[in-house]
Formats: sequence, C-alpha cells, structure tokens
Amino acid sequence: MPGSDSAMAAVSPARNAAFRILLAVERGEAHSDDLLRAKSVDALASADRNLATTLVLGVLRWQIALDQRIKKNLAKPNAKLDPEVRIALRLGAFQLLHLDRIPAHAALDESVELVKRAGHRFAAGMVNAVLRKLAASTQKAPEWKEHQDEHEVSEHDFSRAEKGQEESGALAPETDAYPAWLLDRWTRHYGSDAACSICRHGQQQPALSIRLSDPAAEVELHAQGIELAPGALLASARAVLSGDVTATAAFRAGRTRIQDEGSQLIAEIAACAGANLLQKTKSIIDACAAPGGKTLILAERHPEARILACEASPQRLAQLKERLTFLGERIECRLADATALKEDGTFDLALADVPCSGTGTLGRNPEIRHRLQAADLPRQAERQQAILRAALRGVRPGGRVVYSTCSLEPEENEQVVAAVLAAGPAARQLSIQGLLEKMRQAGTLTAEGAAQLTHCLTAEGALRLLPGALGTDGFFAAVLERVD
Repeated sequence: MPGSDSAMAAVSPARNAAFRILLAVERGEAHSDDLLRAKSVDALASADRNLATTLVLGVLRWQIALDQRIKKNLAKPNAKLDPEVRIALRLGAFQLLHLDRIPAHAALDESVELVKRAGHRFAAGMVNAVLRKLAASTQKAPEWKEHQDEHEVSEHDFSRAEKGQEESGALAPETDAYPAWLLDRWTRHYGSDAACSICRHGQQQPALSIRLSDPAAEVELHAQGIELAPGALLASARAVLSGDVTATAAFRAGRTRIQDEGSQLIAEIAACAGANLLQKTKSIIDACAAPGGKTLILAERHPEARILACEASPQRLAQLKERLTFLGERIECRLADATALKEDGTFDLALADVPCSGTGTLGRNPEIRHRLQAADLPRQAERQQAILRAALRGVRPGGRVVYSTCSLEPEENEQVVAAVLAAGPAARQLSIQGLLEKMRQAGTLTAEGAAQLTHCLTAEGALRLLPGALGTDGFFAAVLERVD
C-alpha cells in the first residue's frame, strides 16, 4: 500500500491486521474465519492476535448499526465512501462505542493513520471529525489519556463489550445489527422473543465447546490449567471456561476436539439412527464431510463400519484426508459432488449435512448477514434437495439418512425434506424423539439435555435448535428411512 514507513509504524499490528482482513471481506475475497487463521495472524503476539480477532468479528457483527451511526455524523450522509475509508471508520467507531478499555486516542488516531496509509489523505480530516463526534457522544473524549494499555483488555472485556446496548448504551439494540428482511422472517417464523434471542446470540462471541473423544483427557486438561464445565446436552461435551486447549497434548493428539455442541449432537443423532437398525451398520456415507468433525463421531460410534467421506472442494478434501488419516483404510475420502453419487442401495446409513446459508452460525460467521440475499434461499434449496435425493438413493431399503443444516430458514430445512418425500424415492420421515430417548438410555445424552431437546422437535419430528435457546449454534436435523 502507498505511504511512508513512519505511517506504517504508527499503526499497531492488531489494527493493521484487522484493517487488511476487513478490507478483504468487504471486497468478497475471503471469509473472516479463514483470514483469522492465516499464518500472518498466527505470527502476531498473543495480545495482538486477540485484539485483531475482536476487532474483525466485532466490526462485522455490528457493521449495519455502525454504518448508521457513521452516516448520521457525515457532513454529506449520502456520500459514497471508498472501501478503505469505510473500514477505517467502522474500526474506529466499534472501538469507541463498544470497547470500554481501548484508549479513545488510539482508536481515533490509528483509524486516521490507516486512511492515510491506504492513500486517502484527503479523507483523513473527515474520519477524524466523525470519530471525534462519536467519542463525544459516548463521553469518551479523545483528549482523555487513559493509563490502561489496550493490550490489557481481557477476554472478559471483549465478550462484555460485544453484548451491545444492554451494558454500554452506545449502540442500537442487537436487532439493529441485522438486515430487516432476516429479522422480519425470524419474527414471522419463530415469534419476536425468539427472533430477539437469535440476534443477541449472534452478537456475542460463541462459547468454546470441546468433545472428549477420550474421557481420560479431561483429567489431563485439568492438570494443564484448562477449566471446564459440563456440556448442556451431551455427556462427552465440555464448555471451556478458561485456558488454551489448542496448546495441550490432548488436543494435538486428537483426544479432544473443538466442536460446537450442536454440531456434535447432529453427528450423535446420525450415529444413533444407524445403531437403531435391525442389522449391524457396516457402511456409512458422509455426503458432505469436510471439515470432518461429524465423520469422526460416526467413526467413534461405529468402529467396525467402513465410511465414505465425500467432499467437492479439492482443498477441503486435502484437509479432510489429513484429519482422518489415522483411521486408515476404514475411511475412503473421495473428491465427489454429493449430487452426482452413483452408488445405489449401497449404504446402511447416510449423513447429508448439506451446504446452506449458515444463518444458525452468525456468531461465528458474522459476515453472512451482509452477503446473504432472500433470493439465495431457493437456489440453495435446489441443491440441497438434489443431495438428499442422492443420499436416499445411496442407502439400501431400510437404510436411514440424516439430513441436517446449520440454517434457520424453512426453505432449506423442512421444505427440502417435504419436497424430496413428495418426489421420491420412496421414503418416510421418522421422529427423532425415539432416538433422543435411546441416546439418554445409553448415556450419550444427559437426562436434562433429553428433556430440553424434546421441546425443540417440530410437528414432523425433526429437530430445530435456535441460537440462544440452549447455548449452541442453530441447527436442523431430520431422519428419513428408505422404504422401497
């Protein structure tokens, strides 16, 4: 980028990294999740890495509300801003309005420097003026020289700051951070209280959950200073309260894995659907397997079964193979489009965890709300129906298919299932209620978890997890059985 070395030096590594990532997301070049795991971010000091992550995710979560506040303070509210100027303004506004322990002068001065360094010196005065107005409106005047360093901001402060107006009073309520069309449809489908809960959940850093593939790993993690709490639903799930799980030997050896508890639950339901068959499950297909967390649970629950793990992306397939290589010949990782599978009547069990809009994961993937359009949902549904039809063809008569998404949208969930059942091949939908009871009896599902999940069943017996209800991401799952 144009600019002098001195200007570069005036911007902290965390803000510089956040600016670059947000600009790439704004241009549609990559996803924030991938960029935050890049080598350039990993190379940052821990404090800078934490701050950069908070800035990126915070700006993306609050972008709609931030833009409204910025627009009100522009001399020409309808002026078209260059991407670099927009990003610098959002970064500064988020810090001023949401991060109480960030010095105001640091947020303001470095946002101005970022604009200059990006070659927009003409806009520096405007950025300075807008951010000073925002600082004044929050009584966080730039001339205050706080003694606390920005790197003293703790993880607790990050999560608290992102809760929004309830604590800081600085920005609009959480619902103002979402496109009106999404909020309207959630209100229509689930009611206003549930819609508000979905929005609140999406504005907070998601809880870190792990799976204990080896129960002994819990003692090992505790000995290394990792503080855990029981999962909300599953006996093998734990919530991480403090400590870096990724730095432990148990994590490196695969004895514990990071995975949302809702995601674990979907795989456990699929495994139970297979175990519920009259004959032993010998063959399983995971039609959309990457990144492989659910595949691993299927392998754990069915240690004698052979598993075909399909993935349409060569890059994701390579990552999947690396993750599953320790399972040896039990797993075949295949580059394949799930809609074009040729197998017919081959498998006992299929998991079709299909690509979807991802509206159940907005806390982890906040930029989805800025990219998704209502017109995308019917297009997604066409492919989802094709995958589900292929999965049903792939199982033998009496075999079962678990269809799942991390979407909240009926077009991608129950409407897909209904359309496929209406068109064939011959199949019927089974209620998940019976599987939940079997999982409770087996000790896979806690008694409290089983009771809570009973209230998450649809009239057809599918499972719908709404974000904010049980502390998980949003998921949908339905079980189908081939009958011809």
